[in-house]
Amino acid sequence: MFNKTFALILTASLALYGQIHAQIEDKKNIVAKNAQLVKVADGFTFTEGPAVHRNGDVFFTDQPNDKIIKWSATRNEVSIFKENAGRSNGMFFDRMGNLITCADEDNQLWSIDDKGNAKVLIENFKGKLLNGPNDLWIAPNGGIYITDPLYKRPYWSRDPEMQQDGEHLYYLAPNKLQFFRVDENLVKPNGLIGTPDGKKLYVADIGDNKTYVYDIEEDGYLKNRRLFVEMGSDGMTIDNRGNVYLTGKGVTVFNPKGEKIAHIPVEENWTANVVFGGTERKTLFITAMGAVYTLNMKVRGVY
Repeated sequence: MFNKTFALILTASLALYGQIHAQIEDKKNIVAKNAQLVKVADGFTFTEGPAVHRNGDVFFTDQPNDKIIKWSATRNEVSIFKENAGRSNGMFFDRMGNLITCADEDNQLWSIDDKGNAKVLIENFKGKLLNGPNDLWIAPNGGIYITDPLYKRPYWSRDPEMQQDGEHLYYLAPNKLQFFRVDENLVKPNGLIGTPDGKKLYVADIGDNKTYVYDIEEDGYLKNRRLFVEMGSDGMTIDNRGNVYLTGKGVTVFNPKGEKIAHIPVEENWTANVVFGGTERKTLFITAMGAVYTLNMKVRGVY
Protein backbone atom coordinates (compact mmCIF):
# COMPACT_ATOMS: atom_id res chain seq x y z
CA MET A 1 0.00 0.00 0.00
CA PHE A 2 2.81 2.41 0.93
CA ASN A 3 4.76 1.66 -2.21
CA LYS A 4 1.68 2.10 -4.39
CA THR A 5 0.77 5.39 -2.70
CA PHE A 6 4.35 6.62 -2.95
CA ALA A 7 4.43 5.70 -6.62
CA LEU A 8 1.22 7.63 -7.26
CA ILE A 9 2.56 10.70 -5.42
CA LEU A 10 5.87 10.50 -7.28
CA THR A 11 4.12 10.15 -10.61
CA ALA A 12 1.87 13.13 -9.87
CA SER A 13 4.85 15.20 -8.69
CA LEU A 14 6.85 14.42 -11.80
CA ALA A 15 3.87 15.25 -13.99
CA LEU A 16 3.43 18.57 -12.18
CA TYR A 17 7.14 19.30 -12.52
CA GLY A 18 6.89 18.54 -16.23
CA GLN A 19 3.97 20.94 -16.58
CA ILE A 20 5.80 23.71 -14.74
CA HIS A 21 9.00 23.12 -16.68
CA ALA A 22 7.12 22.99 -19.98
CA GLN A 23 5.57 26.36 -19.24
CA ILE A 24 8.94 28.05 -19.87
CA GLU A 25 8.46 28.81 -23.53
CA ASP A 26 11.74 29.46 -25.31
CA LYS A 27 11.51 29.53 -29.10
CA LYS A 28 14.88 31.17 -29.74
CA ASN A 29 17.06 29.41 -27.18
CA ILE A 30 17.65 32.40 -24.92
CA VAL A 31 17.42 30.55 -21.59
CA ALA A 32 20.46 28.56 -20.40
CA LYS A 33 20.21 24.78 -20.79
CA ASN A 34 18.31 23.13 -17.92
CA ALA A 35 17.94 26.48 -16.15
CA GLN A 36 15.18 26.78 -13.57
CA LEU A 37 13.64 29.76 -11.86
CA VAL A 38 15.21 30.19 -8.40
CA LYS A 39 13.59 32.11 -5.57
CA VAL A 40 16.40 34.19 -4.05
CA ALA A 41 14.45 35.76 -1.20
CA ASP A 42 10.89 36.42 -0.07
CA GLY A 43 8.99 38.03 2.80
CA PHE A 44 8.75 41.42 1.08
CA THR A 45 5.54 43.38 0.46
CA PHE A 46 6.00 44.60 -3.12
CA THR A 47 9.36 44.44 -4.87
CA GLU A 48 10.21 46.83 -7.70
CA GLY A 49 12.84 48.84 -9.53
CA PRO A 50 15.77 46.41 -10.06
CA ALA A 51 18.92 48.22 -11.21
CA VAL A 52 22.25 46.59 -11.95
CA HIS A 53 25.48 48.02 -10.55
CA ARG A 54 28.64 47.92 -12.66
CA ASN A 55 29.90 44.97 -10.56
CA GLY A 56 26.78 42.92 -11.31
CA ASP A 57 24.97 43.40 -7.99
CA VAL A 58 21.28 44.23 -8.30
CA PHE A 59 19.57 46.86 -6.17
CA PHE A 60 15.79 46.67 -5.83
CA THR A 61 13.08 48.20 -3.68
CA ASP A 62 10.51 46.92 -1.23
CA GLN A 63 8.45 49.99 -1.92
CA PRO A 64 5.69 49.88 0.73
CA ASN A 65 8.34 49.24 3.40
CA ASP A 66 10.46 52.14 2.09
CA LYS A 67 13.68 50.17 1.62
CA ILE A 68 16.29 49.66 -1.08
CA ILE A 69 17.80 46.19 -0.93
CA LYS A 70 20.96 44.84 -2.54
CA TRP A 71 21.40 41.37 -4.03
CA SER A 72 25.04 40.31 -4.10
CA ALA A 73 25.85 38.62 -7.40
CA THR A 74 28.83 36.76 -5.95
CA ARG A 75 27.24 35.63 -2.66
CA ASN A 76 23.65 35.29 -3.90
CA GLU A 77 22.48 37.06 -0.72
CA VAL A 78 20.31 40.09 -0.02
CA SER A 79 20.96 42.91 2.45
CA ILE A 80 19.44 46.31 3.17
CA PHE A 81 21.23 49.15 1.37
CA LYS A 82 19.04 52.08 2.44
CA GLU A 83 16.01 52.69 4.62
CA ASN A 84 13.91 55.87 4.33
CA ALA A 85 14.40 55.66 0.58
CA GLY A 86 11.61 58.04 -0.47
CA ARG A 87 9.49 54.98 -1.26
CA SER A 88 11.58 54.58 -4.40
CA ASN A 89 10.13 52.68 -7.33
CA GLY A 90 12.01 52.50 -10.65
CA MET A 91 15.81 52.86 -10.45
CA PHE A 92 18.84 52.99 -12.76
CA PHE A 93 22.57 53.53 -12.17
CA ASP A 94 24.25 56.45 -13.92
CA ARG A 95 27.82 56.37 -15.24
CA MET A 96 29.19 57.82 -11.99
CA GLY A 97 27.73 54.97 -9.97
CA ASN A 98 24.90 56.99 -8.48
CA LEU A 99 21.58 55.22 -8.10
CA ILE A 100 18.89 57.39 -9.72
CA THR A 101 15.48 56.60 -8.25
CA CYS A 102 11.84 57.54 -8.74
CA ALA A 103 11.19 58.69 -5.17
CA ASP A 104 7.45 58.22 -5.16
CA GLU A 105 6.73 59.49 -1.64
CA ASP A 106 7.08 63.16 -2.55
CA ASN A 107 6.90 62.77 -6.35
CA GLN A 108 10.60 63.43 -6.85
CA LEU A 109 13.63 62.11 -8.70
CA TRP A 110 16.60 61.32 -6.44
CA SER A 111 20.29 60.60 -6.90
CA ILE A 112 21.74 58.30 -4.21
CA ASP A 113 25.50 57.84 -3.82
CA ASP A 114 27.27 54.65 -2.73
CA LYS A 115 26.99 55.70 0.94
CA GLY A 116 23.22 56.06 0.69
CA ASN A 117 23.19 59.88 0.69
CA ALA A 118 20.31 61.25 -1.37
CA LYS A 119 20.05 64.43 -3.45
CA VAL A 120 16.85 65.67 -5.10
CA LEU A 121 17.20 66.12 -8.88
CA ILE A 122 13.57 66.92 -9.76
CA GLU A 123 10.83 68.06 -7.39
CA ASN A 124 8.25 69.58 -9.74
CA PHE A 125 7.33 70.40 -13.32
CA LYS A 126 6.43 74.04 -13.97
CA GLY A 127 5.76 74.62 -10.29
CA LYS A 128 3.49 71.62 -9.75
CA LEU A 129 4.34 68.25 -8.29
CA LEU A 130 4.63 65.32 -10.64
CA ASN A 131 1.95 62.64 -10.29
CA GLY A 132 4.47 60.10 -9.05
CA PRO A 133 7.58 59.20 -11.08
CA ASN A 134 7.39 55.47 -11.69
CA ASP A 135 10.24 54.27 -13.88
CA LEU A 136 13.26 55.67 -15.71
CA TRP A 137 15.99 54.92 -18.20
CA ILE A 138 19.29 56.77 -18.60
CA ALA A 139 20.50 57.24 -22.17
CA PRO A 140 24.20 56.96 -23.07
CA ASN A 141 24.49 60.77 -23.11
CA GLY A 142 23.22 60.99 -19.53
CA GLY A 143 19.71 62.18 -20.39
CA ILE A 144 16.95 60.60 -18.31
CA TYR A 145 13.52 59.48 -19.54
CA ILE A 146 10.88 59.30 -16.80
CA THR A 147 7.32 57.96 -16.79
CA ASP A 148 4.83 59.78 -14.55
CA PRO A 149 1.56 57.88 -14.13
CA LEU A 150 -0.89 58.41 -11.29
CA TYR A 151 -1.21 55.62 -8.76
CA LYS A 152 -2.98 56.68 -5.58
CA ARG A 153 -0.85 55.80 -2.59
CA PRO A 154 -2.35 55.12 0.85
CA TYR A 155 0.60 56.78 2.59
CA TRP A 156 -0.15 60.19 1.06
CA SER A 157 -1.31 62.76 3.60
CA ARG A 158 -2.30 65.24 0.89
CA ASP A 159 -5.02 65.11 -1.73
CA PRO A 160 -4.17 62.09 -3.94
CA GLU A 161 -5.59 63.56 -7.13
CA MET A 162 -3.81 64.27 -10.39
CA GLN A 163 -1.03 66.81 -9.92
CA GLN A 164 -0.31 67.37 -13.61
CA ASP A 165 -2.83 67.67 -16.46
CA GLY A 166 -2.27 64.06 -17.50
CA GLU A 167 0.05 61.10 -17.25
CA HIS A 168 3.06 61.85 -19.41
CA LEU A 169 6.57 60.89 -20.44
CA TYR A 170 9.36 63.33 -19.49
CA TYR A 171 13.01 63.96 -20.30
CA LEU A 172 15.72 65.43 -18.08
CA ALA A 173 18.63 66.70 -20.18
CA PRO A 174 22.21 65.69 -19.32
CA ASN A 175 22.89 69.18 -17.94
CA LYS A 176 20.01 68.62 -15.45
CA LEU A 177 18.69 72.11 -16.33
CA GLN A 178 16.18 71.25 -19.04
CA PHE A 179 13.18 69.14 -18.05
CA PHE A 180 10.35 68.73 -20.52
CA ARG A 181 7.65 66.40 -21.81
CA VAL A 182 8.35 64.18 -24.77
CA ASP A 183 4.96 62.44 -25.10
CA GLU A 184 1.64 63.79 -23.83
CA ASN A 185 -0.50 61.20 -25.62
CA LEU A 186 -0.29 58.18 -23.34
CA VAL A 187 -2.96 56.79 -21.02
CA LYS A 188 -0.70 55.51 -18.22
CA PRO A 189 2.99 55.22 -19.11
CA ASN A 190 4.93 52.83 -16.92
CA GLY A 191 7.91 50.63 -17.82
CA LEU A 192 10.55 51.79 -20.28
CA ILE A 193 13.97 50.85 -21.63
CA GLY A 194 16.23 52.14 -24.37
CA THR A 195 18.75 50.51 -26.66
CA PRO A 196 22.42 50.78 -25.65
CA ASP A 197 23.24 52.87 -28.74
CA GLY A 198 20.75 55.49 -27.55
CA LYS A 199 18.73 55.39 -30.76
CA LYS A 200 15.46 53.74 -29.68
CA LEU A 201 13.21 53.96 -26.64
CA TYR A 202 10.55 51.43 -25.68
CA VAL A 203 7.72 52.69 -23.46
CA ALA A 204 4.85 50.64 -22.07
CA ASP A 205 1.42 52.27 -21.84
CA ILE A 206 0.00 49.94 -19.22
CA GLY A 207 -3.28 51.88 -19.18
CA ASP A 208 -3.86 51.12 -22.86
CA ASN A 209 -2.23 47.66 -22.89
CA LYS A 210 0.33 48.69 -25.50
CA THR A 211 4.08 49.12 -25.79
CA TYR A 212 5.51 51.67 -28.22
CA VAL A 213 8.94 52.21 -29.71
CA TYR A 214 10.31 55.66 -30.59
CA ASP A 215 13.34 57.03 -32.39
CA ILE A 216 15.46 59.26 -30.14
CA GLU A 217 16.71 62.59 -31.48
CA GLU A 218 19.96 64.23 -30.40
CA ASP A 219 18.20 66.80 -28.21
CA GLY A 220 16.25 64.11 -26.36
CA TYR A 221 12.97 64.60 -28.18
CA LEU A 222 11.25 61.55 -29.62
CA LYS A 223 9.86 60.92 -33.10
CA ASN A 224 8.25 58.21 -35.19
CA ARG A 225 6.23 56.58 -32.42
CA ARG A 226 4.88 53.22 -33.55
CA LEU A 227 3.25 50.25 -31.91
CA PHE A 228 5.71 47.59 -30.82
CA VAL A 229 3.32 45.05 -29.27
CA GLU A 230 -0.27 44.89 -28.07
CA MET A 231 0.79 44.41 -24.46
CA GLY A 232 1.50 46.77 -21.60
CA SER A 233 4.15 46.25 -18.96
CA ASP A 234 5.04 47.29 -15.43
CA GLY A 235 8.80 47.16 -16.05
CA MET A 236 11.11 46.01 -18.81
CA THR A 237 14.63 45.29 -19.92
CA ILE A 238 16.55 44.40 -23.09
CA ASP A 239 19.26 41.87 -23.99
CA ASN A 240 22.25 41.85 -26.33
CA ARG A 241 20.15 40.48 -29.18
CA GLY A 242 17.72 43.37 -28.92
CA ASN A 243 14.97 41.23 -27.37
CA VAL A 244 12.62 43.16 -25.09
CA TYR A 245 11.35 41.68 -21.82
CA LEU A 246 7.91 42.76 -20.57
CA THR A 247 6.41 41.98 -17.17
CA GLY A 248 3.01 41.41 -15.63
CA LYS A 249 1.96 37.76 -15.79
CA GLY A 250 5.46 36.34 -15.60
CA VAL A 251 8.00 37.66 -18.11
CA THR A 252 7.19 37.74 -21.84
CA VAL A 253 10.00 38.22 -24.35
CA PHE A 254 9.67 39.76 -27.82
CA ASN A 255 12.29 40.02 -30.54
CA PRO A 256 13.02 43.42 -32.16
CA LYS A 257 10.24 42.79 -34.68
CA GLY A 258 7.66 42.45 -31.90
CA GLU A 259 7.32 38.67 -32.26
CA LYS A 260 6.85 36.71 -29.05
CA ILE A 261 9.79 34.34 -28.56
CA ALA A 262 9.61 33.33 -24.89
CA HIS A 263 7.51 33.32 -21.76
CA ILE A 264 8.81 32.74 -18.23
CA PRO A 265 6.07 31.92 -15.72
CA VAL A 266 6.38 33.12 -12.13
CA GLU A 267 4.20 31.75 -9.36
CA GLU A 268 3.37 35.17 -7.89
CA ASN A 269 0.28 36.95 -9.21
CA TRP A 270 2.28 39.84 -10.62
CA THR A 271 5.79 40.31 -11.94
CA ALA A 272 6.73 43.96 -11.49
CA ASN A 273 10.13 44.37 -13.09
CA VAL A 274 13.19 42.66 -14.49
CA VAL A 275 16.88 43.29 -15.18
CA PHE A 276 20.02 41.38 -16.15
CA GLY A 277 22.51 41.07 -13.30
CA GLY A 278 25.56 39.03 -12.35
CA THR A 279 29.17 39.64 -13.28
CA GLU A 280 28.55 38.46 -16.86
CA ARG A 281 25.04 39.98 -17.05
CA LYS A 282 23.61 36.53 -17.79
CA THR A 283 21.36 36.27 -14.72
CA LEU A 284 17.80 37.45 -15.26
CA PHE A 285 16.68 39.05 -11.98
CA ILE A 286 12.91 39.28 -11.49
CA THR A 287 10.97 41.23 -8.86
CA ALA A 288 7.56 39.67 -8.22
CA MET A 289 5.33 40.92 -5.42
CA GLY A 290 6.75 39.51 -2.17
CA ALA A 291 9.71 37.66 -3.69
CA VAL A 292 12.63 37.99 -6.08
CA TYR A 293 13.86 35.34 -8.52
CA THR A 294 16.79 34.59 -10.79
CA LEU A 295 17.09 32.60 -14.01
CA ASN A 296 20.30 31.70 -15.84
CA MET A 297 20.26 32.87 -19.45
CA LYS A 298 22.24 32.29 -22.66
CA VAL A 299 21.78 35.89 -23.73
CA ARG A 300 23.18 38.72 -21.66
CA GLY A 301 22.11 42.16 -20.56
CA VAL A 302 23.54 45.34 -22.04
CA TYR A 303 23.66 47.53 -18.90
